[in-house]
Amino acid sequence: MSDSPATVSHAPLDWAYAESKESTSIVSIPEEQGLYIGGDFLPAANGATYASVNPATEGHLGHVAEAGEGDADRAVSAARAAYETYWRDMPGKERAKYLYRIARLLQERAREFAVLETMDGGKPIKESRDFDLPTSAAHFFYYAGWADKLEYAFPGTDPRPLGVAGQVIPWNFPMLMLAWKVAPALAAGNTVVLKPSTTTPLTALEFARLTREAGLPDGVFNVLTGHGDAGASLVAHPDVNKVAFTGSTGVGRLIQRAIAGTDKKATLELGGKAAHIIMEDAPIDQAVEGIVNGIFFNQGHVCCAGSRLLVQESVADVVIDKLKARLDTLRVGDPLDKNTDLGAINSADQLEKIQELVASGTSEGAEIYQPECQLPERGWWFPPTLFTEVSQSHRIAQEEIFGPVLSILTFRTPDEAIEKANNTPYGLSAGVWTTKGSRILWMADRLKAGVIWSNTYNQFDPTSPFGGYKESGFGREGGRHGLLPYMAGVV
Repeated sequence: MSDSPATVSHAPLDWAYAESKESTSIVSIPEEQGLYIGGDFLPAANGATYASVNPATEGHLGHVAEAGEGDADRAVSAARAAYETYWRDMPGKERAKYLYRIARLLQERAREFAVLETMDGGKPIKESRDFDLPTSAAHFFYYAGWADKLEYAFPGTDPRPLGVAGQVIPWNFPMLMLAWKVAPALAAGNTVVLKPSTTTPLTALEFARLTREAGLPDGVFNVLTGHGDAGASLVAHPDVNKVAFTGSTGVGRLIQRAIAGTDKKATLELGGKAAHIIMEDAPIDQAVEGIVNGIFFNQGHVCCAGSRLLVQESVADVVIDKLKARLDTLRVGDPLDKNTDLGAINSADQLEKIQELVASGTSEGAEIYQPECQLPERGWWFPPTLFTEVSQSHRIAQEEIFGPVLSILTFRTPDEAIEKANNTPYGLSAGVWTTKGSRILWMADRLKAGVIWSNTYNQFDPTSPFGGYKESGFGREGGRHGLLPYMAGVV
């Protein structure tokens, strides 16, 4: 006998997630790790070390060498010797073999590197596993293909390597930023000294071991771990020919001053405050998913994050209601759990910066919304957050927060959207959602941003160049354009 209507329950089902935690047994982290110079792991000249910490647990992950005075000189000398002895004159097809081996080994050891990346940086394992490592390997595959074709990449020129590249990378995408910089540098015939972020040195050191496994000649790739003074020493070293930096606009200015008056080439990929524009004819449900991906991917630790949402007035209420409902479904917690959407904030310092800027938003009159979520007791965490009633003058609409915080503004016409989108000192990226192709092209032609996504966001490919304008830096990484900063004899 069937149930009568009175006895049928229409209450929503409680779909609880079962924990699905990635094992850390595949990772082995040495308690003490030195600088990687000339094919060997060496202690810092002064013997100093510092601790690496898991941001999700505040647990100890080991000690790494803290480069001091003289260590940059040792690393650059090793890179110079390798460059002049064999790497510079090695045929491109031979250099390509090493890059292919590195790419294949990254694929084979992808799970290990993904777990290590999550433990060291706090990002969800599904992002490390499904984005960071596959894209890193893809960059090495891509540039391996260019290594013996440089004269075809830039016909009518005389492409030559520059020499030693000093590369300083941030903590938000340690392996991907390594791949973006190291792969084109090696393909073009340069040698590298890499300075990883203070808070995320472990995958760079493990990558050094991988290069040994690939048979990369000693000195071609070197790693300096340590604090900001180690990066400053590398940038200022007189025997460095090329500086590549990804990080804050403030540090980018310091680098510009340090290399002024020298013949060093440079690429700077700096901060951003990207506009994510939703037109009234946009596919709203898909756009909401794009908004979530644009700002909450990697806890908002993304220089091109869509942190300023511009919504056309006629659909603003609908978009905001749907967005709040979507925030209620996001899971914040253990980054090693495959169900987690937002992991840990990378450091206590970054968490303090996020909290300070969010407090400024509420004090300046913006309306805050945060879903109910229980944050872990240990580690550094911040819930997904959005602000409405935001004006152009609010700090949260002007300053890069670098966290899971979205500022929402409205507009009436496409011209007003362009004016508000470009009202920022930054110019790294932007996104547009509309069903009209002509409108996308019209807006893309007027947006002052280096990368513009159409009906999507945060899509990357090694064949496509990435970089910004204004205070978001200069130069491009990725694609054929990514080879240019590492070569002489081309324009």
